[in-house]
Amino acid sequence: MVATPESRASVLGRIADQILHNNPHGRRLVAVEGVTANAASAFADDLAQVLRDRNESVVRRSIGSVDEETLRSEIVDPFRSGTLKGTDNDTLLLVDGERLLNNTVIGVWHYTVWTFQGDQLPHGKANFNVDLSDNEFPRDHYYDLCKLPPTFGERG
Repeated sequence: MVATPESRASVLGRIADQILHNNPHGRRLVAVEGVTANAASAFADDLAQVLRDRNESVVRRSIGSVDEETLRSEIVDPFRSGTLKGTDNDTLLLVDGERLLNNTVIGVWHYTVWTFQGDQLPHGKANFNVDLSDNEFPRDHYYDLCKLPPTFGERG
């Protein structure tokens, strides 16, 4: 028996379930990064909408390529302190950009997603790796993390 492919909406729903199960309330930080910035950004937009449809307060930021200091000073610290525009004590901040899953900042996120396509490798530290080769029917990807070098996925 061949499994029926799971729709994009279903995959996004499962990710939202995981985020909300583990982090139901408070200021929550979620990062989406990927091999292709446009695909990661579009996936983050869709995930934000799924969360909003579940009556979550979501603030969405697409930050491109920033260094750790800028990420912390302009996004993470203001969000945590409640001074980032549009946030309150029960808001989820969903960010896409580059270097969000690097070793120096991965610990700031409550949940992380890595997007890739085809033969590209998953990220060793992401909570959810999703193959977007078929955009309408993305696949979550499980990988033997012992096969990845400890710094795999780091962006310079």
